[in-house]
Amino acid sequence: MNEPQPQTLAMAQQRVEALCRGLGDAHPDTLAAMLDVAEMLWARGRLAEARVIEEHVVEARRRSLGEAHGDTLKALGKLATTIGAQGDLAEARRMQERILDLAPGAWGETGRDTLRAMNNLAGTIAAQGDLAGARGLLEAAIERLHQVFGPADADTLTALGNLAAMLWQYGERGEAYWLQCQLIETRRNACGADDPGTRAAIAVLEAMHRDGMP
Repeated sequence: MNEPQPQTLAMAQQRVEALCRGLGDAHPDTLAAMLDVAEMLWARGRLAEARVIEEHVVEARRRSLGEAHGDTLKALGKLATTIGAQGDLAEARRMQERILDLAPGAWGETGRDTLRAMNNLAGTIAAQGDLAGARGLLEAAIERLHQVFGPADADTLTALGNLAAMLWQYGERGEAYWLQCQLIETRRNACGADDPGTRAAIAVLEAMHRDGMP
C-alpha cells in the first residue's frame, strides 16, 4: 500500500527530514521525497531553493545509479528546467543536450521520455531565438510520437500545442493557426468538447483571433 502523499510544503519538508533520519539523504525514497519538495517550491516561485534540492538529487543519483540511468536523467531534466527558468538558457541547453545524448540508452530511440527530452530541448532552443533549430527538433519529436503513440496521445498533443505556440510567437501565424485548429479537432474527437485540454486549446485559438487572425 502506498504511503499517503503530503498535502502541504511543511508536511513534505517534515517527511524529507524523517526520511533523512531514518534512511539517509541518498536513499531513493528520500530523493523522491526531496523532488516533491522541490516541485512545491517551484510552484511557489522559490526557484533558488528548488535548485539546491535538485542539484543534491542529481549528484546522489549520479553516484548511486550512474549518469546514464533513467532516474538520474529525469532529475537532471528537472534541474535543467529550473536553471532555464532562472535565465541561464545556455546551461539549461547544455544539460538537455546531454540528456538527449544519453536518453536512447535509458529509454530507447522512440521511448516516451526520450521524446519528452526532445520536446524540452526544443523549448529551450526556441527561447534562445533559434526557431529553425527548435522547429526541426520538435517536428521530429511529433512525427515519432505520432507513429509510436498515435495522434491523440497526450504527449503528441502537448508537442503539437508547443509547436503552434512557437510558430505564433515567431510570426508564422498562418501555420500556427492551422496547427491549433488541428489540435482542437483531435482533442475534441479523442477527449470530448468539455475536456479541460480541449477547452484550453479553444481558449488559445480565441486568443489568436483577438490578436489578429480572421
